Amino acid sequence: MDCGESCVRQKKRRCCLIFCVASVLLVVVLAVVWTLVLRQEKGQVQPVFFARCKTFTGYDCQALWDAFQKAYVQRDHCDVPMEAYDPLIAAAPVEPACNTVMLWSKTKDLVHKFTEKNKCFVTLEDTVLGFVLNVNGLTWCGKKGSNKTFTVGCPKWTDCDNNPVRSFWNRASAAFADAACGDVTVMLNGSIDVPVTPDSTLRRIEVKRLSPPRVKSLTVILVIQENSSTGTNCANASLKDVRKDLDRRIKYKCKEVIESQIQECIDSPRNSCGPCW
Repeated sequence: MDCGESCVRQKKRRCCLIFCVASVLLVVVLAVVWTLVLRQEKGQVQPVFFARCKTFTGYDCQALWDAFQKAYVQRDHCDVPMEAYDPLIAAAPVEPACNTVMLWSKTKDLVHKFTEKNKCFVTLEDTVLGFVLNVNGLTWCGKKGSNKTFTVGCPKWTDCDNNPVRSFWNRASAAFADAACGDVTVMLNGSIDVPVTPDSTLRRIEVKRLSPPRVKSLTVILVIQENSSTGTNCANASLKDVRKDLDRRIKYKCKEVIESQIQECIDSPRNSCGPCW
C-alpha cells in the first residue's frame, strides 16, 4: 500500500503514519520471532527434541534423550556406528505396521504431504524418533572427553560413514523396515533418470530388511508427470536392481502414477483406506 497517497486521499495523515509505523513494527517483531524459531530448530538439539517428543503420548522424553546422547557422546565424530543407537530404538520401538508402511526415495515433500492427509500410510518420519529428529539442518555430535552435545564442527552426511546423524537415520530406517509386514509401498520419483541409486537408504538398508513371510509384497509407486518427455518408467534399470535386492519370495510390482492423481488424493482425502492409484 502507498501510505502517502492513501493519506492524501483520506486526509488522515496522522492516522496513516501511525498505521504504517505499527505495521513496520509488527513485521520486525514477526521477523525476530521467526529467526529465533529457526535458530532453535537449526542450532539446538535438546529443545527441539523435547518439544517434539512431548507431542507424542506414552513416552518418557528424558529417558529417550539420555539414550540418544549415549549413542554419540564421548565418541569421535566419525566413530558412531548405527548399532550405537540400538538402546534408543529399544526405548522407542517401532510398532509392527501391516499394509501401511510407506518407504520413499527422492519424493520427500510429496510423500509427506500424502501421508499427512492419508492416515492409511506411515513413513519413518511419522514415528516418534523419526519426527523428533526430522528437522532440516539439524545436526549433532559428541567429542572425546565431553558429555555434551555439539552442533558446530560436526561432520557432514558425506564426510564419513559412521557420523552421528547418518548412523541414526540408518538405524532408524532399519528398525522401520523391520516393523513392516504384509504389503509394503514405496514412492519414487519418475521425473528423473535414476529413481533409486545404489547408495540410497532404500537400497542399502530398507529393501534388504524386508523379509518373508512377514512381508508379502512390495509395490513401487513411480510418480510421473503427465505428457512429459523426460523421466522414466517401470522398466528403468534401477528398479530392476531393486527387484534383485528383494527376496524372491516377496511379490514385486510397479505402477506409474501421474502426480496430479496423487495431488488430487491429497486435496480430497478419502474416508476409507482405498488406494489412490
